[in-house]
Amino acid sequence: MNPTAPLKPGDFETLRRQMPVADNWAYLDHAAVAPWPRACHDVFAAWLDDVTANGDVHWPRWSSQLETVRRRGADLMGADPAEIALVRNTTEGVTLVAEGYPWQSGDNVVTLADEFPANVYPWLNLGTRGVETRRVATDFGRFDLSALAAACDSRTRIISVSWVNYATGWRNDLDALAELAHERGALLFVDGIQGLGVFPLDVRQTPIDFLAADGHKWLLSPEGAGYLYVRREHLELLRPLGVGWNSVVQGNNFAHIELNVKPTASRYEGGSQNVGGLLGLGASAELLLALGVENIAARLIDITNRACERLASLGLNVVTPREPGRESGIVSFDWPGADPIAARKACVDAGVVLSCRNGRLRISPHAYNDDGDLERLIEALRRAKSLE
Repeated sequence: MNPTAPLKPGDFETLRRQMPVADNWAYLDHAAVAPWPRACHDVFAAWLDDVTANGDVHWPRWSSQLETVRRRGADLMGADPAEIALVRNTTEGVTLVAEGYPWQSGDNVVTLADEFPANVYPWLNLGTRGVETRRVATDFGRFDLSALAAACDSRTRIISVSWVNYATGWRNDLDALAELAHERGALLFVDGIQGLGVFPLDVRQTPIDFLAADGHKWLLSPEGAGYLYVRREHLELLRPLGVGWNSVVQGNNFAHIELNVKPTASRYEGGSQNVGGLLGLGASAELLLALGVENIAARLIDITNRACERLASLGLNVVTPREPGRESGIVSFDWPGADPIAARKACVDAGVVLSCRNGRLRISPHAYNDDGDLERLIEALRRAKSLE
């Protein structure tokens, strides 16, 4: 899973050369679905060629490579590989925790009112088991910890929040949230998809309890492949779901039937996996680790700060919070009087990819984006404004 060209910490020019999308687009939509670097493509393509030509002959090799993918996920979080499960998506990770926790009728989970659906529906689904979901109001992503604390009581078992709000770009203070949850006798679940890989995290220092994130956004990898972190001390707390041959110690010894689940987070993996997608995830994670996540974070904050300045110069209203420590790779902005869907189409027609979320335009550049991409964005928006 070596990159096609060596990467050094902070070497974003080399990363850009490994992103074929940059030859065609100013791609500013990584908070939606990201393009793949060559390293990810090459690993995925090699697996496709292998399975097409050889079937499962090399399955033992793939299995060994998946353990490397697991270690890369652990490296991104400062976790132990035994605390990492390979999952299909964030929703699956949330569901494994939501459905595996030993709830009692009258318990509750506390979350925020503007969470992405993946971090809402699995909790709401617990209503049939007598579990209440309390949704705390926010002010465009912002909220006061005291409001979250006020929503908790002696029956609050889990607080579940996104690391970075998908629509607003507000980045939460995970240390403060973990402290609050644990003071209240609750556990902290983090939907990490909008932050993992581009902002530093060390779960040995920031004691979150669970995190789920799939790879098709900031981790620059295929859909259907992601990570679930379960703090080791909680492995016995969650009832394993979807138990299959890949959940038990004896694994592929199919004639040995004994419900002896693995002592690691891999107990949640069940059966056959998205091997190609996971191998691609590992290749991209390796690139990000080589660049240095702390370097990527600084790069993202710098490029989004410059984007905010350029957008404001066009008279557009940047609504994303940009206080130090709260910035992220997401910038949402209003175009007063304009149809955001039409504005997005005009940008895509001009070779600039961005999103609409909740009635606003949203850009989400990655570390390989540069000033030329920002200039293409501003020119596309300027032309669209001239057609109003």
